[in-house]
Amino acid sequence: MRRPLACPGARTFGGGALSQFVLKLYVTGKTPKAAVAIANLQRICDEELRGQYDLQIIDVLEQPQAAEDDRVLATPTLIKRLPPPLRRVIGDLSDKHKVLLGLEVRQDVVTPHADRRKT
Repeated sequence: MRRPLACPGARTFGGGALSQFVLKLYVTGKTPKAAVAIANLQRICDEELRGQYDLQIIDVLEQPQAAEDDRVLATPTLIKRLPPPLRRVIGDLSDKHKVLLGLEVRQDVVTPHADRRKT
């Protein structure tokens, strides 16, 4: 697996060479919203990915070209690069369940008849 190139000014966390998930979190400055998104994501990664991830936190004020390259239009935006397919989650990442589903880290199994009641 190829490790992502480091962006100047990006902070990297995670499992290093054995990473299974490659994530990028784009934030704007050191705002309360950015801090909440970072804390929420680090909690989710610690609880669910347990070191099997490589996370870059990129401030779009410091790295506007990186945001443009990844077509980031709003922040915070989380991008899952690997494993495919590429996925994006926008917002403060406070809903753990939605983050995991959005990134396809966890998939709920839904059967076609799960919502039907027997009559």
